[in-house]
Amino acid sequence: MTAPANAAGTAKTPRKKPARVWQRMLSGRRLDLIDPSPLDIEIEDIAHGLARVARWNGQTHGPHIFSVAQHSVLVEVIARRQAGARGAELDRRWKLAMLLHDAPEYVVGDMISPFKAVLGGNYREVEERLLAAVSLRFGLPAHWPVALVKLVKSADRASAFLEATRLAGFDLAEAKSFFGRPFPLDAAEERSYLAPWSADEAAARFLARFAELAEEGGASAPRPAPARSGR
Repeated sequence: MTAPANAAGTAKTPRKKPARVWQRMLSGRRLDLIDPSPLDIEIEDIAHGLARVARWNGQTHGPHIFSVAQHSVLVEVIARRQAGARGAELDRRWKLAMLLHDAPEYVVGDMISPFKAVLGGNYREVEERLLAAVSLRFGLPAHWPVALVKLVKSADRASAFLEATRLAGFDLAEAKSFFGRPFPLDAAEERSYLAPWSADEAAARFLARFAELAEEGGASAPRPAPARSGR
């Protein structure tokens, strides 16, 4: 079909429909990926999404994926164990940060490190904006202090070592070369936290730990954010 001509006889260029930059959540929220608002973030959406995102691109043993929700619970456990090994106790807010450290992946998915390196800065900028909005929603600083980031990375790498060797087929030497020295868990903890959970169990255990941390702070779990006009 030929585009209609204007008075001068030249064809009009059809207008492009603006690209959609928001994600609709099951809660009904619409989260803007370019400028995410804490008001559009709900912990139930995060838990539901992370429980359905696979670590290791799904290349793990077991009847279920090893989800980002389960990984997040494991990282928070390891961070507490690491603090105890130093003779310290992790601040409640930092425990919450451990649990939420991969929260942006409920929107953008879990992209393996080699692919992130290929994509470069734009992907990381989106992740950082999402993490800042999540942090503000749940009472954490938008920009995490360096000391916290180091603790998260340490627990994250320790978790990755365990996942790599127990679930993803890495041998010990290979895992050490990528993730550093392991931080062991006892046999009961390994059985509890490294046997892949179903999506429903992963979401439930993520939410349960979130609620426990909220109670530690002397508050109930955050209520849904108020509805925004135009949403």
